[in-house]
Amino acid sequence: MTTLHHDAPDAPEPVDVDDPRLSRFEIVKEGLRRDEIELVTYESQFQGTNSKAEKRVVRNIALLFIIAGLAAFAFLGFYIFWPWRFELGHTMGDYFTPLLGITLGISLFAIGFAILAWAKKLLPHEVSIQARHDGASPTDEQKITGQTMVFVGDELNQGVQRRPLLKGAIGFGLAPIGLVAAAPLIGGLIENPHKADQPDLFTTGFSPVKNGGNLVRLTRDDGTPIRPEDVSTGGQMTVFPGVPHGATNEYADSPTLLIHLRADDAEETRNNAAADRRNAGSMWGNYVAYSKICTHAGCPASLYEQQTNRLLCPCHQSQFLITRNAQPIFGPATRRLPMLPLGVDEEGYFVATSDFKDTVGPDFWERP
Repeated sequence: MTTLHHDAPDAPEPVDVDDPRLSRFEIVKEGLRRDEIELVTYESQFQGTNSKAEKRVVRNIALLFIIAGLAAFAFLGFYIFWPWRFELGHTMGDYFTPLLGITLGISLFAIGFAILAWAKKLLPHEVSIQARHDGASPTDEQKITGQTMVFVGDELNQGVQRRPLLKGAIGFGLAPIGLVAAAPLIGGLIENPHKADQPDLFTTGFSPVKNGGNLVRLTRDDGTPIRPEDVSTGGQMTVFPGVPHGATNEYADSPTLLIHLRADDAEETRNNAAADRRNAGSMWGNYVAYSKICTHAGCPASLYEQQTNRLLCPCHQSQFLITRNAQPIFGPATRRLPMLPLGVDEEGYFVATSDFKDTVGPDFWERP
């Protein structure tokens, strides 16, 4: 549409838009006239009805909608039937998320290209010229605007009705998209993803199950065990489960920060832990251990401020107060760091008396 900046000539008397003899298109043209728009061209882009060129465009647009529908059905198939549980090593479950992303992307892109092709290749070609003007719209012009919108809808609807292939393709392409939107909302409520005896998201390398039923020692990254005297007062040490490959990515959920608190800080920490049913009895002497995996986005919360007893995550600046069950006191994290129950075995080495009692890592929705 071209806009001209000039004084428009005196307009003719307005047409009564309530006249039942007027067609919808005539009402639309009256609205254009009142807005000082000259409709130069409004015609089909094809010679005649159902020409070869029109049929070719309709087939191409229909193909795009069909591709969108097939991709959406593929999304649903992968979502429902593809193995999705996390397992160590290279498994079919590794492809679950990529397949969902690829199929959904193809579906949405196909719909987008179909709509663009429809607007550019199938809708009537229009050229109009408008002179710029100001002022509020009276009631009858509001009616004209409404009729214009309905007219455009009718144009689209009639274009679909007289092209059965396009009508079926649109239904085939768009209906699965609604199912795709509902699938993640409903599917996650159908089956419990943690029904195994030892669910992966609730089990770390410190679980006795990973050590033949025996308590797991706390070790350095080279696998050597740790005694209490190895950590100086006010100091801290990153520890790993003393199981095969405990310091590798196989147990990436297990890195833990072992802290030797000063006496006053340890007393405060012990009192706060005792008041919590999950952390009660988890300290050993003046030592406390917290998961090093930030509960916001899984970054390593490893910056320990001895004077303030704060543990900081460098990624998004979440801060956790060590003496208060590692509750978050700043930043985006909303859940505390899990505390690892500590003990010392008969040889004087630190052990985990059980696995973490809270889930490790970023938040996820879970029934209590």
